[in-house]
Amino acid sequence: MLRLTWVQPEDLIGHELRQAALDGREPSAIAARWSAAGGGQAPLRAGASPEPASRYLRTLAEDLLDELADLPSRLSDLEPTDLTRIRANCPSWPAPTAAGAPATAGVATLARYEAAWLGRAVGCLLGKPVEKLPLEAIRQLARSTGNWPLSTYFTARGVPPELLAAHPWNRRSAHTSLAENIDGMPEDDDLNYPLLNLLLLSRHGSDFTTADVARLWLDELPAGRTFTAERVAYRNLLTGIEPPHTARHRNPFREWIGALIRADVHGWTNPGDPAAAAEQAHRDATLTHTANGVYAAMFTAATIATAATGTHDIHTCLRTGLTVIPPGARLAQAVRHAIQLAESTPDFDKVVDELHATHAPTHHWVHAIPNTALIAAALTHANGDFTGSVRRAVSGGWDTDSNGATAGSVAALLAGSPSAIPDHWTAPLKNRLATSVADFDGTGFDALAHLTHRLTPSEARHP
Repeated sequence: MLRLTWVQPEDLIGHELRQAALDGREPSAIAARWSAAGGGQAPLRAGASPEPASRYLRTLAEDLLDELADLPSRLSDLEPTDLTRIRANCPSWPAPTAAGAPATAGVATLARYEAAWLGRAVGCLLGKPVEKLPLEAIRQLARSTGNWPLSTYFTARGVPPELLAAHPWNRRSAHTSLAENIDGMPEDDDLNYPLLNLLLLSRHGSDFTTADVARLWLDELPAGRTFTAERVAYRNLLTGIEPPHTARHRNPFREWIGALIRADVHGWTNPGDPAAAAEQAHRDATLTHTANGVYAAMFTAATIATAATGTHDIHTCLRTGLTVIPPGARLAQAVRHAIQLAESTPDFDKVVDELHATHAPTHHWVHAIPNTALIAAALTHANGDFTGSVRRAVSGGWDTDSNGATAGSVAALLAGSPSAIPDHWTAPLKNRLATSVADFDGTGFDALAHLTHRLTPSEARHP
């Protein structure tokens, strides 16, 4: 029987109960009703439980999802989703840059954008085969082939059979992302969304609306290529629900990582203007996310916009990213804690262990808060070095391909050009990307750099 992931009410309710406990609602009475009726917990790592629920349980799950959404949150003042209120909560919101022009132009800028695309792809590819695996499994698999600390792509060659049996590679990715199988950059949502945002900006400009994002998805994004919050929002659109309600209606994933992985283009195309980057990321993110899910995208976009000029170190970039999210929000607290750990702890494995001890008991492995914290810790500990950043981000577990992609994007901007990224990372990509988005399949990263460059404010003014 076909079990659809990320949309079935009986599978969503456990995630929503957990989310309610995190975001300041009191779900215990509703949780007791669900348990008394025979309802189960959320699937641990997959998006669907193995067996269908009864009609009664499914109907009850739908009703309880709606009741949970209506519960008041004690954190609503600290963690608003409305942009005006977010800005009011940010005392150090960055001043807008009139021209938004990069510090360098022409060939140097194109090289920086090509590096960013390549860096995003490399980090994603490194993390793909171990996505969903527990932290200790990642460490054991890498050590078994002498690849720890990570210095190159994962391989199955030399891994003891009993270890592979206990911790199999990600079934969707092993045939395209292990070192012996890589033949260009395989399709991944971490690359699909930046491609979609190129289309978004080329069709609607930087003044796009959240409704424009929704229409673009319906036109260009196959539903089967969406996951978690994006899949729920897509379903909501098809049932006639409009944004921003698409982010809230029966969507327990609205603080997960999906909006963060869509943020790069908003940063890339606003070099030196973190405020504009954050505002664009907000309009994109609120289709699917609220509060900390939105903040993760805004933080990432502002960090990238600062890095894109090539004139700041990673620590300045991250500090700038923090200025666009409310300082009392859970995400801000987690990022500050992660940066402090990375600055004070020489052994990055110990940084990771502390982050997992702090966040793993309460957060799903795809939640935005622990993953954003890990990205910030990886970039800080590596001092922005490319290889150091991506290997730390991936070796920290959780959403390995997304974390590697974002860390790779930021670190590659700081590196400044494709030649600054070690060839053993980029050569297997063969300057070729696979995707189901529009006409981008097979596109080279150099071509994507040109498309991105044309969308920056300084270039958009020229016909």
